[in-house]
Amino acid sequence: MSGRAAMKLRFILAVFIVLVSTHVRAADVEDCVDKALVKKDPTRAAAACRRLADQGDARAQYNLGVMYAKGRGVTKDWAEAMKWYRRAADLGYAEAQHYLGFMYSLGLGVTQDSTEAAKWYRKAADQGHTTAQSNLGHMYKKGEGVQQDTVQAHMWYNLVATRALASETVLRDLAVKTRNLLAAKMTPAQIAEAQKLAREWTPK
Repeated sequence: MSGRAAMKLRFILAVFIVLVSTHVRAADVEDCVDKALVKKDPTRAAAACRRLADQGDARAQYNLGVMYAKGRGVTKDWAEAMKWYRRAADLGYAEAQHYLGFMYSLGLGVTQDSTEAAKWYRKAADQGHTTAQSNLGHMYKKGEGVQQDTVQAHMWYNLVATRALASETVLRDLAVKTRNLLAAKMTPAQIAEAQKLAREWTPK
């Protein structure tokens, strides 16, 4: 085979490998996020998520963490769930950051640590994750993992009250109720400061 023919063959093989790899990855992405498949064939979904997670896909890492936390397609393992949540969280995936905070808050797969919980809740809250914002507001209200701060608590609950999705009515209603209860114990200056912080807040 001539050098030119060999080069052409290598090029064709390279293109073929790329096409096959792209197809396989696309199939894995579909399997990993398919909620119906997770219920019907969780083992297949978990395998797809693991292949993607091993490649550094944050959403797949988070989904794999969920599967370990719930025992879907894999043996339930809080430590493994924590490992995959952390990998996704370190890549900035807000949902994983929120769940990492939740696990530190309850001591699931790790030693309970309110300070770590607040840290991860804040990372997710700073991105606009409403449940994390609500949880962070609760921690400021109670002084758990952070110094108690009514102004900060009001601000975070106010954000949830004004930014929650239409599907998050329970979360929004709770935020409104808690914000109003806090306001009843605050001075006008404190309320004004909290409202100003909420108005000026932008996702990071």
